[in-house]
Amino acid sequence: MTLGELLSRTSTLLGEELTTEDGHGDVLARPVTSIAYDSKQMSPGAVFVGLRGQRTDGTTFAGEAEQQGAVCIVSASPVTPGINLPWVRVQDARQALAGLSVEFFGHPSQELPVIGITGTNGKTTTACLIQSILESAGVQCGRMGTIGHQFGSTHQEASLTTPEASEIQQMLREMIDNSIGACVLEVSSHALALHRVTHTHFTTAVFTNLTRDHLDFHGNMNRYFEAKRRLFELLPQGQPSILNIDDPRGSTLADFVERPVTYALRSEADVTCSSVEGSLTGLRFDVRTPRGAIRVRSALIGQANVYNILAAVATAVALDVSFSAIETGITAVTAVPGRFEIVSDATDEVAVVIDFAHTDDALRLLLESARPLTPGRLITVFGCGGDRDRSKRPLMGAVAARLSDLVVVTSDNPRSEDPAAIIEDTVAGIETGHAGQQGDRASVRDVGQETPFMTIVDRAEAISHAVGQACRGDVVVIAGKGHETYQVIAGETVPFNDAAVARAALTKRRSSARVS
Repeated sequence: MTLGELLSRTSTLLGEELTTEDGHGDVLARPVTSIAYDSKQMSPGAVFVGLRGQRTDGTTFAGEAEQQGAVCIVSASPVTPGINLPWVRVQDARQALAGLSVEFFGHPSQELPVIGITGTNGKTTTACLIQSILESAGVQCGRMGTIGHQFGSTHQEASLTTPEASEIQQMLREMIDNSIGACVLEVSSHALALHRVTHTHFTTAVFTNLTRDHLDFHGNMNRYFEAKRRLFELLPQGQPSILNIDDPRGSTLADFVERPVTYALRSEADVTCSSVEGSLTGLRFDVRTPRGAIRVRSALIGQANVYNILAAVATAVALDVSFSAIETGITAVTAVPGRFEIVSDATDEVAVVIDFAHTDDALRLLLESARPLTPGRLITVFGCGGDRDRSKRPLMGAVAARLSDLVVVTSDNPRSEDPAAIIEDTVAGIETGHAGQQGDRASVRDVGQETPFMTIVDRAEAISHAVGQACRGDVVVIAGKGHETYQVIAGETVPFNDAAVARAALTKRRSSARVS
C-alpha cells in the first residue's frame, strides 16, 4: 500500500481529510511498511504518529523518526522546523493512529471473531477461561492482556493490558496469517479512552464489574464507567453483551445494550449457579443457562472465580459453544499466573497465595475468598502503587484490617514517590477504619484499630517475615503484584517476583523445621 492510498482510505474512515503539505507529491507513491508511534521502533518506510502523552509529546521525536527512514509524520501538533518529510496535521493523533492501523492491516477484526472483556477485576482469568473453552471446541484462540499476548506458540510480554492500536491490528493480522480462529482481548478503560480499540470489530463484549480504580486518570467513577461503556457502543448491531448484573453498573448496561446476556450470583439472570463448594483445591458448582445445566469442576479458587467462570460460560453460551467444550475448557484451566495462585506445597504447614489485587474491592474479594479456607490466621502482605490514585490507599488499609488477623504493609511499585509516605497513607486506613467513598462496600471495620499490623518497606523482607512468622494452619496472602516480575523504584525497574521470594521463604522455613 502506498502512502497516498493509506491516507486516502484513512481519510474516508475518519471523515477527516488527511493531506500533506505542498512539495511532497512524489512521496505519496512510496510504499508504507509499518505504522509506528515509538521512534525507537521505527523502520524504513514507516508512518510515524506523534502521540501526546501526560509528560511528553511524541512529535518531538519526529527528527529521530526521519533519521530512521519514516515516510510521513502524522500528529495533532504543528510542523517541527527542519523536518523534510510530509507532515499530516490531524484533529486527534490517537484516533488517527487507530484509523491508519486498521486500514494498513486490512481490517483484520472483520476476518476473525474478537471478544472484548472490560471491567476493573477479572479480565485476565475470564479471558483465559474463554480461550480454553474455544480451544476445547476446536477453535484456535489468541489472547491479548495483562499477563501477555499469546497465540499458538507465540508469546509476547505485555507492557500494557491493552496494546496500542497499531500493535493490536498487527497481532490480529498475524493471528489470521497463522490460522487462528478467534481472539480474546482484555480492554482497559485507558484503551477505550485513548482510542486503542476504535475501529476494531467486536463479536461480543463482556463486562465483569466496576470498582474504584484509575481515578487519577479518569477523575471520578462516572467518567471511569463512561470509558468502560464505550466498548458496548463499539459493538455492532445484534451482537451479544455479557453483563454481570450483580454489579449496579452491569444492570445499567443491561438497559443500554441491544442484546444483553446476563449472569449473576445474587440476582435473577440468564446464567446463574447453585450448590457452590469451594476449598483450597478448587470449586464445584452447577450452572443454569437458557440452554440447560452445566456442571463446573475447576481448580480455580474463591468467589471471584465463580463470577469469572459464569462470565466465560455466558459468553460461550451466547456464541453457541457446546456444553461439553465449556465443561472441558473450564476444567483445563488449572491456574492463572498471579490470580489466587498458591505457591506453597501441600506438605507445607502454611498456605501462601499471591494475587494481583491492587484495589480495595479486589482486595476485599480476595480476602473474603481466603477467609473460609483458613483454619488459622489470615495474614495479608500488600502495598499501594506510587504515582497513582492516592485515595484508594486508606481504603485498602481499612479492608485489609477488617478482613485479616495480621497485616504487613510494604512497598508495591512506589515509582517516583517515597515508599514510606505511601505506607503512611495506607496505614491511616488501618488506624482509623477509614470510611469508604462511592462504590466501597467493605471499608469500615469497627475494631480496625485493634488489628495487629506492621510496616516493612522492603517487600522481600516483608514477605519473608510474614511467611517465617506464620503458624501451622495460617494462610499468607501476598497481594498487589501477582504475575509481575519487577518493581519500579525511584524511576528504575528492578527484577522482583513475589512468587520466587515467597518460595524462597518457604524453603527457608522447611529447613528451619528440619533443624528443629
